[in-house]
Amino acid sequence: MTTWTTRPETTEDVPAIRDILLAAFPTALEADLVDALRADPKAWIDGLSMVATASDGTPVGYALLTRCHVDGVPALALAPCAVPPSAQRTGAGSAAIRAALDAARSRSENLVLVLGHADYYPRFGFTPASRFGIRAPFDVPDEAMMAMALDDTRPIPTGTIQYPAAFGV
Repeated sequence: MTTWTTRPETTEDVPAIRDILLAAFPTALEADLVDALRADPKAWIDGLSMVATASDGTPVGYALLTRCHVDGVPALALAPCAVPPSAQRTGAGSAAIRAALDAARSRSENLVLVLGHADYYPRFGFTPASRFGIRAPFDVPDEAMMAMALDDTRPIPTGTIQYPAAFGV
C-alpha cells in the first residue's frame, strides 16, 4: 500500500480536485457541489478540504468537511470523498479522510456526519447516527446515515441535520 502525503487544499489544487471528482462520479453534481460550498462562507471552513498527494505532489484523493448543524448546534458534514478509478483501493481516500478528521479534532470540532456506505465508513469510527438520536432531513437507510463524536467528553446534539444550502435538501 502506498504511503500518502496529506495536506489542506490550496488554490492551485482546485482544478485537480474538480478533475478527481469528475473522474470518480458519473455526473458533475459532486464537483459542482464542492464549488458551491467553497463559495458559501457559512459552510466552508479553511483547512478542512484535504487532499492526499502522489509523490510528485499531484492530488489523488480528496475529502471535504463543511459546516452543518444538528437542530442548530454546529457539526460537520463529510462529503464528498473521492479518488479517481485509477487510484481507488490504494489508500488515498482513506488518507484524505483521516487527515480531514484529524484537522477537525485539532480545531475542537465535536461531531462529523456522513451519508455513505455502511461497510466503508465504520473503519474511521462512524456508527449509525440514530444511536446518537440524529436523523437526516430525508428518508435514508439507518445504516447509511452515520455519525462520529470527535470528543467523548462533550455532549452530542440530537435532532435533524441541517445541511448547507448547496446540498439542496
